Amino acid sequence: MVRSLSNLRPVYVVGVGNHRYQKLSDTPYVVLGLAAVRAALADAGLEWSAVESAFHANCLLGMSPTRVMLRHLGATGIPMQQVENASASGSTAFRNAVLEVASGISDVTLALGVDKPAPFTLGSSRNGLDNLEHDRVAAFTHFALLARTYGAESGATPEDFARVAVKNLGNGALNPYAHRQQARTLDEILSAEPVAGFLTPLQCCPVGEGASAVIVASQDAIRKFGVDPRRSPRVISSTSRSERVYEPASGFDAALTEETIDQAYREAGIGPEDLDIVELHDAFTVEELLYVERMGLCERGGAPQALKRGDFNIGGRVAVSPSGGLLAMGHPLGPTGLGQIAEITRQLRGEADRRQHPGARTGLAHMVGVGAVCLVHILRSD
Repeated sequence: MVRSLSNLRPVYVVGVGNHRYQKLSDTPYVVLGLAAVRAALADAGLEWSAVESAFHANCLLGMSPTRVMLRHLGATGIPMQQVENASASGSTAFRNAVLEVASGISDVTLALGVDKPAPFTLGSSRNGLDNLEHDRVAAFTHFALLARTYGAESGATPEDFARVAVKNLGNGALNPYAHRQQARTLDEILSAEPVAGFLTPLQCCPVGEGASAVIVASQDAIRKFGVDPRRSPRVISSTSRSERVYEPASGFDAALTEETIDQAYREAGIGPEDLDIVELHDAFTVEELLYVERMGLCERGGAPQALKRGDFNIGGRVAVSPSGGLLAMGHPLGPTGLGQIAEITRQLRGEADRRQHPGARTGLAHMVGVGAVCLVHILRSD
């Protein structure tokens, strides 16, 4: 890599906004998206005319949905770009916005994610190559098999996986933007009919609709528009990688996560011991156990015990998914990665209300996407 974010000019998150993630409704995507953008503008204290470019993450809205939404804020003629990168679409839009400001092309840039459930086809199904699997292995089957493998290697029990859901659903119950806002007991989670293996429905994320928006800005813009710098955490790392060839049965998402996280730590000049907040891709409970180990938050095979001790609770050693994560906050695809940035920003400002992690100063956001890709961002408040 020739240059990294640390070699470019500083970028700050100055405004965040959400429309609650929820089940599919009759609400137009335009209404969802504009609610999030207007909330982000109000949060930053900016007018729409201050925004110089926009990146819109979505997977399921179809071709060119952005301008017909944002024109309601004013047809200012700014460049707009759609971004699709599967589950990591929102994270990719945020990275594009950060690099746009870091490079000096813009001083104020919007990253917006809005999506609604709709039928879709993976591009890989049209690659013209035959394979044994086709589309017959569903995502929950893949992760149920990973859970079984992890359990055999580490001794983790079905209860250990379900404790991830207990924690994250409890956090989601404190989050007004979360899709699921009801805390659940271990018995409630385990007693349901399994979806695959021993994964029950509450151990799988809901995929609905929603929107998240993040505004990033340069120091020049912060001074020009009178934005409060104390409420503007700096983005100290933005890393993106794609899958390589790994050892058989090694768990490519976890291996890719480890590589991307290591690069992010080097870029930010920090280690796992410096993290206060982590928002990670917990579409299924087994993912949290796998990823916290690859992030260095505990030793290999030690995630179940660390979880049981409360290390990853709000108020614990490092709060993992204080928003509720994908399991409770939800996973509407386009907005998901941006919702993570919004949560981390609120935590670093001390504005997360009942789910505030004490003394939060450094936060990390992690998403993987089909393909496979992985994006990691680290934010810090001064």
